[in-house]
Amino acid sequence: MKFTLKEDGKRIVVICIAACIMALNIKSFVRTGGLYPGGANGLTILLQEIFFKFFHISLPYTVINLLLNAFPVYIGFRFIGKKFTMYSVLMIFLTGTLTDIIPGYKITYDPLLISIFGGIVNGLAIRMCLSVNATTGGTDFISIYLSEKKGVDSWNIIFFINLGIISTAGLLFGWDKALYSIIFQFMSTQVLHVMYQKYQKKTLFIVTNKAAEVCQAISDVSNHGATILEGEGSYEHCERNVVYSVVSSEESKKVITEIRKVDPKAFINSVRTEELSGWFYQKPNE
Repeated sequence: MKFTLKEDGKRIVVICIAACIMALNIKSFVRTGGLYPGGANGLTILLQEIFFKFFHISLPYTVINLLLNAFPVYIGFRFIGKKFTMYSVLMIFLTGTLTDIIPGYKITYDPLLISIFGGIVNGLAIRMCLSVNATTGGTDFISIYLSEKKGVDSWNIIFFINLGIISTAGLLFGWDKALYSIIFQFMSTQVLHVMYQKYQKKTLFIVTNKAAEVCQAISDVSNHGATILEGEGSYEHCERNVVYSVVSSEESKKVITEIRKVDPKAFINSVRTEELSGWFYQKPNE
């Protein structure tokens, strides 16, 4: 693992900011609304409430959260990337510590507003971590693992897993809080779905007279290959090459920009890929 001041310094700064946002969100929105947001954070809050209500024991957020993240962290080190996991552990530790020490600030008491805007802020904090190759821990590790192994966008899968945590909270503490927690989690998931596109894919069809150069441009930007298909233009009845390739949605804009540099007259059709079977290169998380 190599560490550089510019790159790793940026990652540490972003992670610190994201941890502050996440902790403030927990103390200002989640605690005020009595929500259980799912994932390791939601399970931590649920366990705190269970121990306090039934056993009159006040457990620190940091300790529970670190214990719950032990197995996901192992998955990260084993299957995702050591550097990625190290920065994620930093995020987990900072979030827990700040949640325990900073005072709560009640912005609003409206449960619907808390659910909507709390979920948006939660999604943005997670997105900040993912943008610098880190995560907030818990189900994020599992989601990334499933995405890389199965090649699917798994954020909605994790959403349904989190319903189990929220349902338990509903049985123990009331369904109104559980239902608002579902709204919170839904908003957070949708923010990620829109803003984080690494595991979403685009299929590109490029009609061009410079097929070899276009294929090289795709490879240089994304490290993906392409297939050259022979075709015929229906208007002029002349030979045309169609380059077919699949890239991540995150890379598609850069790829299209490079294709335009190679062939400004290329006709490009970008289509969202719903499902992909077969080997697909995924840049390692480091």
